[in-house]
Amino acid sequence: MKKLLMLSFKNKLRYILAACSLLLLISLSGCVSSVSEGPVVKNGSTVSINYIGMFKNGTVFDTSIKSVAEKYGIYNPNREYKPINFTVGAGQVIKGLERGVLGMHVGENKIIEIPPEEAYGPIREDLIIPIPIEYFIKANITPVVGSYVYVRGQPAKIVKVNNTHVVLDFNSPMAGKTLIFNITVVDIKN
Repeated sequence: MKKLLMLSFKNKLRYILAACSLLLLISLSGCVSSVSEGPVVKNGSTVSINYIGMFKNGTVFDTSIKSVAEKYGIYNPNREYKPINFTVGAGQVIKGLERGVLGMHVGENKIIEIPPEEAYGPIREDLIIPIPIEYFIKANITPVVGSYVYVRGQPAKIVKVNNTHVVLDFNSPMAGKTLIFNITVVDIKN
């Protein structure tokens, strides 16, 4: 335990993620041995995975596992928690997740780090736009920093308000972020 306390935050996070991965693998597969037989995920495979999505600081932002959602305070009773299905290479999920499952087998678990370029992209300055405050006044909307508004069906976060303008950020809330995914392959159809 003393050695764990002396590790850097990054190494502690890696240690904790590795331990969680092992526990998830054991609980989902029912065995400890490595998986290396059977179908392998390749481009065009339809896969089913369980996942836990985290930011680099360890904050869990999404998962397909109900008990994990409850544990980390992100549970949504209107959502069905189950493995997600997608076809590798079809662009149904972020590129880094598609890349991460390649070569995996059913029951295999791994942690992948996805840079912004393979996730939701970098923060784009051209998507941060000042809007005259008159538009908000005419619409009877009181702009509050941190809240969201919809402009032509697109969500935008209010990032700044002054006497003349409201600055809206149309970037995805995930833009510019490195994401960590703990994934376990549940099924593969080639």
